Amino acid sequence: MSKLTKKQKKIAEMMEGFAQPCTSAVDAIKKLQEVAKETCKFNETVECHMALGIDVKHADQQVRSTTVLPAGLGKTVRVCVIAKGVKATEAKEAGADEAGAEEVIEKIAGGWFEFDTLIATPDCMGMLGKLGRVLGPKGLMPNPKTGTVTLDVAKAVKDAKAGKVEFRADKQGMIHVPIGKVQFTADDLMKNYVTLADAVLIAKPSTSKGVYLKSVHLTTTMGPSIKLDNKNVAAEVKENLQ
Repeated sequence: MSKLTKKQKKIAEMMEGFAQPCTSAVDAIKKLQEVAKETCKFNETVECHMALGIDVKHADQQVRSTTVLPAGLGKTVRVCVIAKGVKATEAKEAGADEAGAEEVIEKIAGGWFEFDTLIATPDCMGMLGKLGRVLGPKGLMPNPKTGTVTLDVAKAVKDAKAGKVEFRADKQGMIHVPIGKVQFTADDLMKNYVTLADAVLIAKPSTSKGVYLKSVHLTTTMGPSIKLDNKNVAAEVKENLQ
């Protein structure tokens, strides 16, 4: 067995007492921040990983939705909108980095991907069809379920800029979502966490039986993972959202 590095030993010492599931998400957040100050030189992303008790093979047990994190993500989100005329103007006025129809689609077809979120009005979706094979694998194809196909482009742009995140269960029934930066205040990270957890709980399929939240972990880009007491999540969300 290889010996632990100096950094690994430091982390292990700091993580003493967190081997068992943590009943307080804010305690877990503060510990991750404490460790990051000692072991990492950049502003790490704080992530939430949830294992759900769903069978993703069944269409009626898919979990996919969005929520706007109140404290944002700590990064600039570049938004591109596919819309014509007045709607393109509305998008620009709302803060879109790029807005237009045919000319923007041609740019994307030519290899331009200087955006993080792509929004489209329903009447422009037909034009985007030819880019499905390119946009789909990148997770950029607009979808009504995530609010990125809409006539209210101004709201969609503002939500995206404010910290809107999408969560979607993968083939293993797992959800992986960033909830901010480690240099956020603990209060802001907690607000983002409970907002996400609440949205995931609301998205529970009616056909899902048994334990819905099988496990919940908080971690940072380069740091350790802390397991939360999944039986306490709903109560903690209710307490912090009152």
